[in-house]
Amino acid sequence: MRKGRLAALVAAPMAVAVFASACGGGGSASGEDGIVTLDWNEPENPLVPGNTTEENGSFIIDAMFTGLVKYSAKDFKPENAMAESIETTDNTNFTIKIKPDWTFHDGTPVKAKNFVDAWNYTAYGPNGFQGASFFEQIEGYEVVHPEDPDGEAGPQDPPTPPTKEMSGLKVVDDHTFTVKLKNAFTIFPVVLGYSAYKPLPDVFFADPKGFEQKPVGNGPFMFQDRVPNQELNLVTYDQYKGTDKPEIKGAKFKVYDQLDAAYQDLVSGHLDFLRTIPVSALVGDKWKQDLGERGKEKPGLLTQNMGFPIYDEKFKNPLLRKAISMSIDRKTITEQVFAGGRDPADGFATPAVEGYTPAQCGEACEFNPVKAKEYLAQAGGFQGQLTVETNGDGGHNEWSEAVAANIRQNLGIDVVFTPVPSFGEFRQKANSFQFKGMFRTGWKADYPNLETFLTQLYRTGASSNDYGYSNPAFDAALDKANVAPTIEEATKSYVEAEKLLADDLPVVPLWTQPIQYGFSERIREGEVVPNRELDLTTVRLNP
Repeated sequence: MRKGRLAALVAAPMAVAVFASACGGGGSASGEDGIVTLDWNEPENPLVPGNTTEENGSFIIDAMFTGLVKYSAKDFKPENAMAESIETTDNTNFTIKIKPDWTFHDGTPVKAKNFVDAWNYTAYGPNGFQGASFFEQIEGYEVVHPEDPDGEAGPQDPPTPPTKEMSGLKVVDDHTFTVKLKNAFTIFPVVLGYSAYKPLPDVFFADPKGFEQKPVGNGPFMFQDRVPNQELNLVTYDQYKGTDKPEIKGAKFKVYDQLDAAYQDLVSGHLDFLRTIPVSALVGDKWKQDLGERGKEKPGLLTQNMGFPIYDEKFKNPLLRKAISMSIDRKTITEQVFAGGRDPADGFATPAVEGYTPAQCGEACEFNPVKAKEYLAQAGGFQGQLTVETNGDGGHNEWSEAVAANIRQNLGIDVVFTPVPSFGEFRQKANSFQFKGMFRTGWKADYPNLETFLTQLYRTGASSNDYGYSNPAFDAALDKANVAPTIEEATKSYVEAEKLLADDLPVVPLWTQPIQYGFSERIREGEVVPNRELDLTTVRLNP
């Protein structure tokens, strides 16, 4: 998913260096009548649902757009939103009816065609939308989105498709459309809450570039204005037809260069919501002392990994990747860098998701420097310098340096930590397959099923497969799970697919994390979903 996202480890005991806070953007104080302020970073792409596959953009998309399905703020379970009904008898052919009388923020009605047109536009290869692969299950996807001629990851020019519309999508009337999949996909109704499946108004198709400057949604909040690298403002949409009508008047998303600066604003009352607590405040439970009952924690659906550029010849040997993974002391890092605020990973998903199975990573996620050196020797060693990269504006520097130090000390490899200044720049390198060494790859669940941690990350050519990883056996295991007759049986098969990743190890699973967040004294209540997103419709302010 998408989805956004820190101090050095030296010798045996770990030393945690606390960096000084830098100034953040949007320095105005919190407290505007009915307006809630939140920490934010610049998104990777313009705010169009089908082209938003990371956390910062999705936060805005989820506030501005309402899809067929939404996920409950309390337990992340799927429930109908704009869908009146989603019916199927074979998990291949679906009839979807949408609720009447809904409007976009420009006053135009939301029709079935707005879903169909949006899905076709996102899937159409020449448009280059990152969410395109979410439609690969629909009949006709391969026609509108042909593969690269050489089948390799990288910037190739596939042939121009003969049509812009998938044959599996048909508009029946203003409030009904049908979907025909290539094969059964049992969890299809569950995934429909993801941002790529949200509708687009006619004004988008008339002027896509203009829409990027002032996006128009159909959700509880509408776009007001934006100052790049400083802030973005949303206001409540009075004509919103959903049952989850917001009580606040709007939201101000403030851009911060450093997480510590955002935390200081939260403590001082200049910020109302902080989605993650910085490492410097976790040490000694400082955040609990600073915030008291306003500091919150709950099980999360977030993983933190280090990816390998498998498209680079140096990283093609899975024994090398296994050696590096086994050289990392996850337990010590989580205890000393995060003060116990993370749990060492034993697989590729989190314990909070449906289908989680312990120890899926097996030996590869166990800290064993002796065995790691043996595997490194069997792989022929590593020549040259190994870089470890992350985005420097996301609060990841301390732990990334600790990971780099572990590899250096336990394998004798020349490892250098090289942060990329901003999340946007970091994602550009990922999308263009430009990494020369290991890189951070955090993930938060898009929907409440194990499949969300598998398909889009590791399937050949998937939207967030930044590693160039391809395993036909893994793809086939996903296909088998997709056609299972029930969600329960499908989930069991996804578990079997996950096991295959332990042999190839396209990423180093590091740890999973609970959601640790904080509110200002202005917030009386507000529900944060397990993927770290504050549901703005649940926010209630103190008098």
